[in-house]
Amino acid sequence: MQSINVQIFGLLVAAVLFVWFFKRIGLPPILAYLATGVLAGSHGIGWLAQSHEIEFVAELGIVFLLFSLGLEFSISRLMAMRSLVFGLGSLQVGITSLLFIIILYCLDFSLLTSFTIGTIMALSSTAVVVKLLKETGELNQRRGQLAVGVLLFQDIAVVPLLIILPLFASSDSQSIGWALAFALSKGAFVCVLLWAIGKWVLPIVFKEIAQVRTDELFVLTTILVALFAGFLTYMFGLSMALGAFLAGMMLGESHYRHQLEADIRPFRDILMGLFFVTVGMQLDILFVLAHIVIIIGALLGLLVLKITVVALSARLMHERNQDSLACGIMLWQMGEFGFVLIALAGQHQLLNSEQASFLIALGVLSMAFTPFLIDKTPFILKRFGILDRPSLALESEPQSSTLYSDHVVICGFSRVGQTIARFLKPEAIDYVAIESNPILVQEGKAAGEPVIFGYVKQKDILKCAGVERARLVIITFTELDHAQVVIDAIKQIAPNVKILIRTRDDSQLDYLKGLGVTEVVPESLEASLMLVSHVLSMSGVPMTRIVRRVSKERRNRYPLMQSFYAGYFKDSEDASSERLEYLHVVALPQQAYAVGKTIEDLNLEKRRVLVKALRREGSEIDTPSAQTTLLANDVLVLQGKPRRVERVEHYLLDGIE
Repeated sequence: MQSINVQIFGLLVAAVLFVWFFKRIGLPPILAYLATGVLAGSHGIGWLAQSHEIEFVAELGIVFLLFSLGLEFSISRLMAMRSLVFGLGSLQVGITSLLFIIILYCLDFSLLTSFTIGTIMALSSTAVVVKLLKETGELNQRRGQLAVGVLLFQDIAVVPLLIILPLFASSDSQSIGWALAFALSKGAFVCVLLWAIGKWVLPIVFKEIAQVRTDELFVLTTILVALFAGFLTYMFGLSMALGAFLAGMMLGESHYRHQLEADIRPFRDILMGLFFVTVGMQLDILFVLAHIVIIIGALLGLLVLKITVVALSARLMHERNQDSLACGIMLWQMGEFGFVLIALAGQHQLLNSEQASFLIALGVLSMAFTPFLIDKTPFILKRFGILDRPSLALESEPQSSTLYSDHVVICGFSRVGQTIARFLKPEAIDYVAIESNPILVQEGKAAGEPVIFGYVKQKDILKCAGVERARLVIITFTELDHAQVVIDAIKQIAPNVKILIRTRDDSQLDYLKGLGVTEVVPESLEASLMLVSHVLSMSGVPMTRIVRRVSKERRNRYPLMQSFYAGYFKDSEDASSERLEYLHVVALPQQAYAVGKTIEDLNLEKRRVLVKALRREGSEIDTPSAQTTLLANDVLVLQGKPRRVERVEHYLLDGIE
């Protein structure tokens, strides 16, 4: 157990260092994870042994990736993409496999080996492509949709390949048709089962979980649903990733999808990193160096052939040149399911050890070069004379990304948030609200309000609300601890956005200003101002004068309201404040130290306490001058922070410093 802990600790250290270094030199994290795997694997230093447990945990990264991908889709959207999935996808897999089979057979490979390698080479990496599409924001561009459609068909095509290859090895060709029919029946049944669960069971489950309003429970339920769907399809002989995608797609139609995506993302990214580490562990550097020329030639052949096939297939389906070529660049590499098929083919003697090592090297290196090519896609398109205009490429960004611009984000859609929304609507000011109470979200959506379910402290949810393009963010809740986290998340995404926050009082005004808050609205002081307005109005003061005085008070940050008599029962929150100043009355008896001295002699300013007023023989003097001599029985009204006022009181009475 101790050796395993040391191995995992070493792996984490290496991953952190490699990711940091690769990001500093401008390389994608995928390469850092692959490099970590090469270093840690049996072909490198060898401190981390390849095991089924590690491979299984790494596969969960793909499960969560496909679950989050499914959240981006819906049944109607998938049906709209059926021509891409079954049309473009089948063309790509069929033509690519056929061409590789012909080429390999002409190079004196057996027909069975040619078929095995050809089908493996036809597959692309869902893990690499979808991760890069999410990072670059191209998932909902047309080229991204083309790539996803092909990848979905490839994932479906893996299922019959897993059945066919062992049957080919056993030469029992008569049972192939029956096995495929049985597999398709199981696949159809589990898809219908998952659809029924997602349609009727999961919305009820998440509604109950969301009403509890516990972050941990919502996260745990999200992970459980993704794993349950994966294990269900796995039990029926299908891939776990396919089940997770179907579950995500079912939940993609609910108003919980943004929060689900935010919850699953940390686990997805960490486990995806582990997956790429396990991929890198399979690369034999010595084998690559010994066959470097052949591997480079094979990589170039794979690059040219697959890009050509994908681009021409997309053009046959009347896609634009730039999208067709860009899709081909995304899908040129070998896929992660290819490693599964390589291992399966090796077990049934369809591939020898040298062929398996060659394909593994080809797969790892093609994955490693893919981020470079995707990053250079605009340059490649220009070199081929194809105009890649973003305005044409961006066709259907999701509501979570581009629907809102120059709008107001309301954090919290309870009574205060709803009131703000009602005043914004008549002024034609766009707004979107974020709320974690599912009942409020459901009722708001039913009334046509733009409400997103989620927790505002999560950056993904804030991005869904387009906070980086907002004119103003309003925080309507008064919990300071919660507000600090939200402010920090907002400033990380949109450093320059204006933030308006509601607080109980102004005890933390300076602190919140230091965090970057533009305006603080103290609830208690605003209530006092409203009460004062009514009092003055009912006392006959003209409304223009009332408005002028109230506006001046707000403008000057409530100077008349910064000090007050606290009494003996001070509110604990106010008492601990470092900002509020209190008014305190001190009566000077005959023997008081301050009697006979001027205010200037006492040097109270040095002690940061002011004499706001002096009452003498029934008359009151506001802000007495420094030359005023204090007499016995004078009553002083002191202003200052509690501890300072207390020290000054002892000083005035006893002369104690």
